[in-house]
Amino acid sequence: MNVLVTGGAGFIGSHTAVALLDAGHDVALLDNLRGSSAGAVTAVRELAGRDVAFRRGDIADPAFVDAVLEEGGFDAVMHFAAFKAVAESVADPLAYYQNNVAGTVCLLQRMAAHDLRTIVFSSSATVYGEPATTPIDEGFPIRPVNPYGRTKAIVERMLRDLHAADPRWRVSILRYFNPVGAHPSGVIGEAPRGVPNNLLPYIAQVATGRRARLDVFGDDYATPDGTCVRDYIHVVDLAEGHVRALEHVAAKPAFAIHNLGTGQGHSVLEVVNAFKAASGRPIPFRVVGRRPGDIPVSFADVARAEEELGWKARYDLARMCEHMWHWQVRHPKGYDEPPAAQPPGQ
Repeated sequence: MNVLVTGGAGFIGSHTAVALLDAGHDVALLDNLRGSSAGAVTAVRELAGRDVAFRRGDIADPAFVDAVLEEGGFDAVMHFAAFKAVAESVADPLAYYQNNVAGTVCLLQRMAAHDLRTIVFSSSATVYGEPATTPIDEGFPIRPVNPYGRTKAIVERMLRDLHAADPRWRVSILRYFNPVGAHPSGVIGEAPRGVPNNLLPYIAQVATGRRARLDVFGDDYATPDGTCVRDYIHVVDLAEGHVRALEHVAAKPAFAIHNLGTGQGHSVLEVVNAFKAASGRPIPFRVVGRRPGDIPVSFADVARAEEELGWKARYDLARMCEHMWHWQVRHPKGYDEPPAAQPPGQ
């Protein structure tokens, strides 16, 4: 298949592009580079060993999207292009609704105009909000507690309504938990701009000395060590799950929802210790007050993905940390500088 990957220069989009290419598909990347880097496109091309088309622009620009679709001859779209920081969404909800919801409306309208009706949508476990129990399966209530999660839930509802109105649509929604790690080659990885919003990138920057210490938000939760527990999934496993979902839904008109996770939770302190072991570096931290909106425990029930997609995560937490550290020492400042020849400080 020939697949358009929106947000293709981002962390998950770039890894999924590589997974698609490895599986024998063709890809083109679309990204406005607001929160990503053109260096990721270069890295995807390096891993692919060939040129990969890249178009810089916004999914909310109908003329731009039309031009991309007219020249592409695409069979499907994988849609990652979205703002994704919870705190930012609380501070500026209109930007999130404009980009994540209105932008997706524009994309879907232009897809329909070009008779392109196969889409894999990057959703999130944030749509579940604070679940009453764990593990979380796809039948749990949708109760997002922040604007970011609400934008994902709205797009899910929109896609469901679209498929009901026009059953020719093939729709796969993937709700994933906490993507981490990097490609084993160290060529592509997560390169957050500014202060990282997520735990593992922040820990990695503490390990290199770029950040003084990690703040652990609360150690008095009802968990084994008092810190929050999350389901961390290797980004390569996640990318391969997207390929399986595409191949599954492309076979016939359908509407499908799958969780992608490991089905196992790890606490903040477990992650700190795992990264310390992988890097051989100290990870200074201090415990501070709880962060509003954090829930104690969240991990996935992945039985549906295993049964219907034939997919299961392969990498454990130790490997996630090893691959992330490999990326970090090669790219201490992300894609902004050439890869380092050796770990910082050595």
